[in-house]
Amino acid sequence: MKYKLIYLVIDGVADSLRDSPTTLEVSVKPGLDWVASRGVCGLLYPVEKGVAPESDEAVISILGYNPHEVYPGRGVLEAIGAGLDLKWGFEVAFRANFATVDPVTRRIIDRRAGRGLSTEEARVLARAIDNMDLGEFDGYARVVATIGHRAVVIIGSRSYKLSPLVSNNDPAYARRGLVSVAVDNPKPYVEEIKPLVSTREAEITARLANLFFEKAMRALTEHQLNAERSRRGLLPANALLLRDAGGEQPRAEPLPVKYHCKFAVLAEMPVEVGIGRALGAYTLKLRPPTGDPRVDYDDRLKETLRTLKDHDVVYVHLKGPDEPGHDGNSELKRIKVEEIDKYYVQPLIEEIRDKYALLVTADHATPPSKRAHTDDPVPVALYTPEIKPDGVTRFTESECAKGALGVVEHGWLLLPRVIREYL
Repeated sequence: MKYKLIYLVIDGVADSLRDSPTTLEVSVKPGLDWVASRGVCGLLYPVEKGVAPESDEAVISILGYNPHEVYPGRGVLEAIGAGLDLKWGFEVAFRANFATVDPVTRRIIDRRAGRGLSTEEARVLARAIDNMDLGEFDGYARVVATIGHRAVVIIGSRSYKLSPLVSNNDPAYARRGLVSVAVDNPKPYVEEIKPLVSTREAEITARLANLFFEKAMRALTEHQLNAERSRRGLLPANALLLRDAGGEQPRAEPLPVKYHCKFAVLAEMPVEVGIGRALGAYTLKLRPPTGDPRVDYDDRLKETLRTLKDHDVVYVHLKGPDEPGHDGNSELKRIKVEEIDKYYVQPLIEEIRDKYALLVTADHATPPSKRAHTDDPVPVALYTPEIKPDGVTRFTESECAKGALGVVEHGWLLLPRVIREYL
């Protein structure tokens, strides 16, 4: 490789090409536009046409792997990111959301408990239901809160083998084997977890997961912390929505071996941290956001530059715009884009221009108009000190569509192509 590469992925930054104007079109972002105007651009399907991917599937893809071949299920990646070990064959890990659910009708009032659940509150609730005895099949559950409303739930059995091939009870995501895809306009009710294959292992896993949901909801509904939240006018976090079960150890060629270089992953969320660790990269878990974008992005910039000294490729995952996209908040999504540009991208350019390469894209589109991940392609811009610009002037969906990279049909084709043709 002639140049070291910073691979910047801005979570959910893209909107749909059908939206007018998009968040990127209305944002003031001279840093991202500089990358587009000084480099070559294109559009990227993070996985493939017709797939509205979850972040984990998309990240595995844009790191250069076909997720249909190596994806172990999000629950495994979340567990690895949280520093948990699994008893392979006898434990299955789920990604979970603390949610607000009507305990009588099972109607989902809010999939994320209003996004107002603090990490400390989540830890208190998780401890209350951790190490739960499920009463059948020698089953038990481990529960670990991660960040905010997010958690990992491990369903296990001391005597029976289990299978990750079960459905979700979170209606927002439907399983296609081990992969989940976003559901357009899901029904707001908790679904029964069902086996996806006709095996005893899958049947037992589904039964234990459903038992856990019921027992956990009863305990959480009666918990003092939720009573206090209700008194303060906040939504109680009285249920755990489960999705994306995984129960097999990740098997993929390590990133340093695949690209014959020193490869690093910098991320703040457990799933991206888990992906980095599972794929054998040097992985740095970034400090949680303080709420001050100047402080947070300065910290991430310093870690990027520090890591770049000893590595050839540094993958940086910044979360900002995704959540307001899910919440349908176009104005806040614009603000998040501009914060990343001002406090991370612009000072990064000053440090690396004429010395290093910079590749910028998104892991998926999260249009506020849809409040969910969609199957739209996302913009890509690549800068190197010697590259010949292709005439694109702005980092937007419609402008990047005109670029020399064209349309990359699968996310896993992008990074190998960049390294082969431009570095």
